[in-house]
Amino acid sequence: MSSTFSGLEIAKRALYTQQSALYTTSHNIANANTPGYSRQRVNFEQVSPYPAPGRNRPEIPGQIGQGVQAGSVQRVRDEFVDLQFRTEHNKAGYWESKANALSQMEQILNEPSDTGLSSVMNQFWQSLNDLSVNPEDAGARSVVQQRGIAVAETFNYISDSLTAIQKDLQDEINVTSKDINSLLNQIKGINEQIKAVEPHGYLPNDLYDERDRLIDDLSQMVNIDVEYQSSGGQSMEIAEGIASIKLVDAEGNVVQGVPSLIDTDNNVNEISVTVAENNKGQSLVTGVKVGENTVNPEEFTSVGKLKGLMESHGYQNAAGEAVGLYTTMLADIDKMAFAFATAFNEVHGAGYTLNNETGVKFFELGTATQDDYIGYAGKMDITAEIKADEDNIAASTAPDAFGNGENAINLANVKDKVFASGDDLGNFLGENTSVESFYESIIGDMGVQAQEAYRMHTNAITLEQSVETRRQSISGVSLDEEMSNIIKFQHAYNAAARSMTAVDEMLDRIINQMGLVGR
Repeated sequence: MSSTFSGLEIAKRALYTQQSALYTTSHNIANANTPGYSRQRVNFEQVSPYPAPGRNRPEIPGQIGQGVQAGSVQRVRDEFVDLQFRTEHNKAGYWESKANALSQMEQILNEPSDTGLSSVMNQFWQSLNDLSVNPEDAGARSVVQQRGIAVAETFNYISDSLTAIQKDLQDEINVTSKDINSLLNQIKGINEQIKAVEPHGYLPNDLYDERDRLIDDLSQMVNIDVEYQSSGGQSMEIAEGIASIKLVDAEGNVVQGVPSLIDTDNNVNEISVTVAENNKGQSLVTGVKVGENTVNPEEFTSVGKLKGLMESHGYQNAAGEAVGLYTTMLADIDKMAFAFATAFNEVHGAGYTLNNETGVKFFELGTATQDDYIGYAGKMDITAEIKADEDNIAASTAPDAFGNGENAINLANVKDKVFASGDDLGNFLGENTSVESFYESIIGDMGVQAQEAYRMHTNAITLEQSVETRRQSISGVSLDEEMSNIIKFQHAYNAAARSMTAVDEMLDRIINQMGLVGR
């Protein structure tokens, strides 16, 4: 026979179990607006029935249920949806950094507009056409002089502004690296807390939530793969264990040459990015260090915000070449400025000034050459002779021909001059390319890249929000559902209490009111 007080035990377990469910529901409601919180549930389990199978079991009609117990308090989470979210979050971080960098570049170049380089150069060409009509007019010459200064200053402004944004990107790379390391150390700390709790048979759900929130933030900056190892001891089967984190590429393959960000022993390998100038004075990312291992930026294939920033700033690839959005744009602007100044000086030097001098240069080239043109746009200027006296502008093709403005026309035609493949500037700037078409090509390339970055960022954000909505439908707290659960568990609690009262009355009858006959 089972114990006389078995009914009380069943009712008591029911009370405790429904009470724990009410407490858990209250915890859900309290954290309805807590970022990263996953709703929790009590897993109800039947208590082993009486009697257990055995040769000494009592002879009763069958096994009698012994009620319910709270097996565990588990959070409701779908790991597959988490993986989908982190994948889209990672793409959004990468394309957001690229889109922001290109947006700033577009604002600086400001094409097409009335204030961009193209407009300033058109005004310069127009002033030369005006000079060809009145080559002796001091006003026309002054306009050419000032428009030439404006062209040089516009090149200076573009170069300086792009360099300033590139410096900001370098600072953002450093900040992002620190953020990654901070997240890794926080995850390590939570791993330690989880490792101290799980072996005792508990599920630290709130610690799981905080760790997942940090992993979500980390996934935006680098592409990661998360694996879990058991904490040992008396850990429950559904315990998640200690998280280890590896860097992976877009296909999910582990990045070669670098250790895990958090290894299976819960050791952190921090990330640092090295930025230095090459022998041409270009600011480049030259290496990415993870723990004690350093790889070339090109071999750091973990896509994310950090990779997007490095590609935007510019880096040195495995072949030693300078690549990247801002590095390439700055080099193209320098190349264009040098080719334009060289071609213009060549035509200008063939003409004659009002002082009957020839061979005068209009733009100052300094030490810039085809092999060393990097940085020229930032220091471009007209020569001291042109600044000192506008009569030194060579508008004529012959000496003493003060009314001759043919060289001014030749200077204006530099705009559309196509450099042949056999020409030095043709080999330098590009076959069958003019200064204007070269500028149009780099503006066109920038527009295409920006359009792609905006489109991919929008797509990634849309997919991320879609997955987040699905994740919230699984893990998020629904107040309506929780209020329904409160009513359900409250009724079950009241019923268990009523059951206990019934058993109490039965025992009272047996103990206090039986055996009175004959007294």
